Amino acid sequence: MTPSPTSSADAVVVGAGPNGLVAANALADAGWDVVLVEANDTVGGAVRTAEVTAPGFRNDLFSAFYPLAAASPVIQDLHLERHGLAWEQAPRVVTHVFPDGSATPIERTPEATAAVLEEQAPGDGDAWLEMVEQWQEVRDPLLDALFTPIPPVKAGTTLARRLGTDGLLEFTRLALLPVTRLGEERFVGEGPRALLTGNAMHSDLPPDAAGSGLFGWLLCMLGQDVGFPTPRGGAQSLADAMERRFTAAGGTVRTGARVEAVEVSGGRAVGVRLTSGERIGARRAVLADVDAPTLFNRLVGDEHLPEAYVRALSRFQWDHPTLKLNWALDGPIPWRSPEAVGAGTVHLGVGRHGFIDHSAAMATGRVSREPFVLLGQMTTADPSRSPAGTESVWAYSHLSHSLARDEVGLEATAEGMRRVIEEAAPGFAERVIAEHVQRPADLQAANSNLVDGAINAGTAHLHQQLVFRPANGLGRPETPVVGLFLAGASAHPGGGVHGACGWNAARAALGAEKAVRRRLLRTAWSRLLPS
Repeated sequence: MTPSPTSSADAVVVGAGPNGLVAANALADAGWDVVLVEANDTVGGAVRTAEVTAPGFRNDLFSAFYPLAAASPVIQDLHLERHGLAWEQAPRVVTHVFPDGSATPIERTPEATAAVLEEQAPGDGDAWLEMVEQWQEVRDPLLDALFTPIPPVKAGTTLARRLGTDGLLEFTRLALLPVTRLGEERFVGEGPRALLTGNAMHSDLPPDAAGSGLFGWLLCMLGQDVGFPTPRGGAQSLADAMERRFTAAGGTVRTGARVEAVEVSGGRAVGVRLTSGERIGARRAVLADVDAPTLFNRLVGDEHLPEAYVRALSRFQWDHPTLKLNWALDGPIPWRSPEAVGAGTVHLGVGRHGFIDHSAAMATGRVSREPFVLLGQMTTADPSRSPAGTESVWAYSHLSHSLARDEVGLEATAEGMRRVIEEAAPGFAERVIAEHVQRPADLQAANSNLVDGAINAGTAHLHQQLVFRPANGLGRPETPVVGLFLAGASAHPGGGVHGACGWNAARAALGAEKAVRRRLLRTAWSRLLPS
């Protein structure tokens, strides 16, 4: 028998990352008494900011730019601007810088981007505008389909009706294309091909993998639609606004409270036990913004799960580790490429074949000779991030799992990243006031969901998407334990700050509660009515 809890609530939400915060807000809006527990002393999960380089320089520790949040109906419906959130945009969305110094940007408007592409390769400007027109046609039903549980019946029906049979087949083909093939089919020049491929590699999909085309296309089109916005003052501002909204709705936040176990009685989640020994009961549900292996194998325990589910979870695949460098600079980055000036996000280090070489290095466990580097110019996007005339900068690169805790390999990768940036911006090193390194183990220590620096809570490969995420099942937040819902990015639709995983879990919990009430009502009526 489970001992009586120290306290209780209608629901306990474990983890105050963006998904946990969204789930907590949704339940509080429904009138539930909700306790949100977070192991760290600060809410936000992978949405956090701190001064880790030099005084006055605000560095986003994990994520930084949020096109998915800006487009997500889940985030937008929270109206976080009423709770202090404001967005900033860089003059340019993203620029890809080639090793020879040439560069291709996504500008703030489709027309401006098309003009650059047309100048670089005649015909590519019109091809870009055609792609934007395709995006505008499918935008709303597609986002609804992506951000709702499987199967997305209503959104899918709307999408099919809008596209027609031929259009739906064509779009399905696009969704399955490798991004390299998508670029070759649509464009003549290397610029737009690199933009598509670089954005696809924000996931862990190699550029020749099926499905990578959809990732690249989606991020490019979001960048052209809503930009790559960043919260004024730092990523932490987004998390703080969510927390303020939740507490204003009556919710309770407990930071510095690490969960030791999800308590299960009679096959149902009945609460959580903290490492302090305190117990918090859950009268209606437990929602976990926790990676799937940690939730099921450690917090719940295999003994409470069907054998087939345990077996399926044993095949869970993580996405690639991440190495991140943060800098405080005494001035702007001295780019060789004018197109990189004013870009919030810069992709650099590789040309057409370099993407494949970098992916091959990750697949074979070697240090990439020419790493693909993603860089953020945060003061360019948001002047509040550092003193006037300076720049707050980060860069990261993905690497193989075998290098995640190999100090020699990590330093070689970091040195390769520094070299790539110096070649693209001679004099960069001379502007560095301070550097702060986040190794994969450091990322995990700061946020336990980022296992070995994997930032998407599981691979984006097709074998672990949709009904296969996080394991064979329905692609939904319900779990084999009654009253326990997976609210983290290991659930469909996966990584990214869009809040859908938390929102879907909250909807499932509310729906389960309604189903229970309906069953009880039917039972009561059956007893009252004559036989």
